[in-house]
Amino acid sequence: MRSEQITAKALKRLNNDKYLLAIITAKRAEQLANGAKPLVKADSNKQKYTDIALLEIADGKICLDSITDIK
Repeated sequence: MRSEQITAKALKRLNNDKYLLAIITAKRAEQLANGAKPLVKADSNKQKYTDIALLEIADGKICLDSITDIK
């Protein structure tokens, strides 16, 4: 799937709130960079952490509630 399609799907899950998408993507990418396991099939050596985070959001694996424990 193309990145534009993934982003559109992720935005739909967040009621088209671009700000919220940016925040959740950044926080999840930070988690992945710090060693968190991806919740979707992804190769972190070939894909950027932000792309993996967008995939997780688009697939409904990550939402605001799952990252609220981050300070």
